[in-house]
Amino acid sequence: MQMVYGVKDRPKAGRLILFALQQLLAILAATIAVPMIVGNGMQPSAALFGAGVGTIVYLLFTKFRSPVFLGSSFAFLGSMAAAFAGGVSMSLGYLGLLIGAVLAGLVYVVIAVIVKFAGTKWIDKIMPAVVIGPTVAIIGLSLAGNAVKDIVSTGFGYASVAESGGYIMNTTSWLSLVCGLTTLAVTIVCSVYGKNMLKMIPFIIGILSGYALAAIFTAFSYIDGAESMRIINFDTFATLKEASAWYPKFSFLTAFNVFGGGYGDTNIGAYIGSIAVAYIPVAFVVFAEHLADHKNISSIIETDLLKDPGLHRTLLGDGVGSIAGAFFGGCPNTTYGESVGCVAISRNASVITILVTACMAILSAFLAPFTLFLSSIPKCVMGGVCIALYGFIAVSGLKMIQKVDLNDHRNLFTVCVILIAGVGGMVLNIGKVTLTAVACALILGILTNLLVNIGRKNKGGESVADVAPEASVDAAFTDDAVENAESARDAHAEEGEQSAEAHTDAKEGGISNEKA
Repeated sequence: MQMVYGVKDRPKAGRLILFALQQLLAILAATIAVPMIVGNGMQPSAALFGAGVGTIVYLLFTKFRSPVFLGSSFAFLGSMAAAFAGGVSMSLGYLGLLIGAVLAGLVYVVIAVIVKFAGTKWIDKIMPAVVIGPTVAIIGLSLAGNAVKDIVSTGFGYASVAESGGYIMNTTSWLSLVCGLTTLAVTIVCSVYGKNMLKMIPFIIGILSGYALAAIFTAFSYIDGAESMRIINFDTFATLKEASAWYPKFSFLTAFNVFGGGYGDTNIGAYIGSIAVAYIPVAFVVFAEHLADHKNISSIIETDLLKDPGLHRTLLGDGVGSIAGAFFGGCPNTTYGESVGCVAISRNASVITILVTACMAILSAFLAPFTLFLSSIPKCVMGGVCIALYGFIAVSGLKMIQKVDLNDHRNLFTVCVILIAGVGGMVLNIGKVTLTAVACALILGILTNLLVNIGRKNKGGESVADVAPEASVDAAFTDDAVENAESARDAHAEEGEQSAEAHTDAKEGGISNEKA
C-alpha cells in the first residue's frame, strides 16, 4: 500500500495535530475500557497517561522506526482481576498489578535476548505467511462482534439479545444504529471521495458527524415522553466540579501505601506466586499477537519491522513500555490493531504522528473537559468507526496469503484451521490463564503447519507455503526443463542447417540461370 507519509516523514504542524487526534480517537475506546472493566478505583485517565508513556518508551527502543501505538491490553483482564482476588487490600491489589506487569515485561525481555542471539529464522519457520496471515485476519474478525454490539447499543447500555442470537431493537437502539451507520458512511465517503486532508482524516469527520447527530437526538430526549431518544449522557460533565476530576490517580501512588502495612494477614509470598501464575503465561500469548501485529504493519508500510529496527527491539519496547504503562495506569500495554488500521486507512505511517499522539494522551489525562468529551462519545458512534477499523485489520491479514498456493492442501488445511478456530471463538481457560480465540487459532495453526510439512525442506527458513508462487521459476532449473531446453536448441540448430542448405541451392540456381 502506497503511503502518503512514510515512517520518517513529518507532516506540517496543523496536519500533524489532526493526524494525532485521529490516532487518539482510534485507540481511545479500548484503552479506557480496560480500567473501567477491572474497576477497583482504576481511572481511565491514568490508563490513558500510561498508554502515552508506554508508547514513548516503545518508540525510543525502536529508534522511531515503527509507527505503532501501545494501549491497555485486554488479554490481561483475568490477570488483573486475580490481583484483587481473595479480598486483599486496595494497596496490595495495586502492588499486584505492578508486580504482574513487571513479570510479563520480563518475559518479553528474555525472548528479545533470545531473538538477538538466535535470530528470527526459527520464527519464520514456525510462523510463515500461511500462519500469520489468517491469524491477523482473526484479530480483526474476533473484534467484529464488539463493533456490531456497539453500533446497536442503547444510550447507556447494550440492546438485549433474542434466543435466535439477533438483537432486540427499541427506539434508542434504532436511533443508535442510525448514528453508527451515519458515522460509517461519512468515514467511507471521506476516505473514498475526499480530497487532500479530508481523505486523510476520515475518522475525525465521521466521529464528529455521528456525535452531532446523536447530540440532536439527545436534545429532543429532554422533551416529556421522548426520554428514549437519549443517546449521549451529558451528565458526565457534572464531575468537572470535583477537583479530583482534573488529575489522574496513578496506580503506583496507591500501590506504595502497602509498605506502610496495608497488606493485613495476606501471605505475601503466596500472593506474588499467584500473580506470577496469572501474568507470565498470558505474556506468551500476547507475544504471539505482537508478532502478528508487526507482520501486519510491515505489510502495510512495506518495510519488515522484524528486521529494521528488529524484533528484539520491538519486543524490548513493548515489554518495557508495558511496565511503564502499568506503573502509572495499572494496565499492561500492547500494540493496538486499531492503530494499525488507522495507519492503513489514512496512509500515514509517520512515527512523529505516533509520538504526538502519545504526548496528546499524556496531556489529555490532565484536561478533564477533553477527557470527559472523549468518554462521552456514544458506543454506537465508535461502533461505526470500528466496523471500518476491524475490517481493515482482517483484510490486511488476508492480503498476506494472496501469494500462498491454496491449491496445496498443506496450506489449505493450515488456513482453514486458523479461520474456523478463530471465528468460532475457541477460548480456553486453563487454571487462571485464558487463551483467547486469537491465541488458540495461532497455536493450532502452528501445529497444523508443522504437521503437514514434516519432512519437507525449507528454503531460506521460509515455509514451502511462502515460496509456492515461485515454483514456476524454480522449475526452470529442473532436469526436465534442461532437457526441454536442449531439445529446443537441437531443433533450432537443425532448422538453421536446413535454411543454410536452401539458401545455397537457391544461390547456385541463380548462377546457373545467369550462365544460361
